[in-house]
Amino acid sequence: MYAKTERSARRRKARPHRTEVAKSSSGRKVLVVDVGGSSVKILATGHNERRSFASGPKMTPGQMVAGVKKLARDWSYGVVSIGYPGPVLHGCPIAEPHNLGRGWVGFDFAAAFGRPVQVVNDAAMQALGSYNGGKMLFIGLGTGFGSAMVVNGIVEPMELGHLPYKKGVYEDYVGLHGLERYGKKKWGRHVFDVVAHFIAALEPDDTVIGGGNVKMLDALPPHSRAGDNDNAFCGGFRLWQRPQPHAGARPKPRS
Repeated sequence: MYAKTERSARRRKARPHRTEVAKSSSGRKVLVVDVGGSSVKILATGHNERRSFASGPKMTPGQMVAGVKKLARDWSYGVVSIGYPGPVLHGCPIAEPHNLGRGWVGFDFAAAFGRPVQVVNDAAMQALGSYNGGKMLFIGLGTGFGSAMVVNGIVEPMELGHLPYKKGVYEDYVGLHGLERYGKKKWGRHVFDVVAHFIAALEPDDTVIGGGNVKMLDALPPHSRAGDNDNAFCGGFRLWQRPQPHAGARPKPRS
């Protein structure tokens, strides 16, 4: 099962040009901020190369905003998209991140940036940028384990990484700690097993494996394709193209 398949060749396709990604903001000047456990990456409309700085387990939201402002000081932007590594409800983090400092819940990002801000789960932002239609499952292999579904253009984040699996939770086996603990080969087998379980349960038309550690796989799980971390920027631009229900912002029931 873990032998190389023809799908592994898809991962070697040329990466999308960042200039093309940066033009997909539908006329708005958007600054996209992808917050991760090891780094914060940014890209703005009209620019070709992303910029980044280190994050880490002590980084607060105030420090993140200050770092982004400093790094983007020569860029012009009118709105901000933030991919947050944790659950988000109605555009607000509802739990502190596992791999960063404290203070994210209740933080006023719009006031800190002085601009309109949309905050979404980071896996949801990359999923939206990876979406080609139909019903798509996104799985992110990074510091943690991200997951989201996109159905008919509507993105819904899922916290699957913290559901029980074996003697812990999914993130323990397929997140960064799992890679470091079990080694590349055994970690890869866990990834194959987890992806197969979710495909069987959710029956997606398309499955995308993204995140920084997808490159550690020698081959992709069956019926999946590789994503690209730059798709998070595309997702951040797409957030401002049309209203996107996300992170639990579900329509009100009819009376």
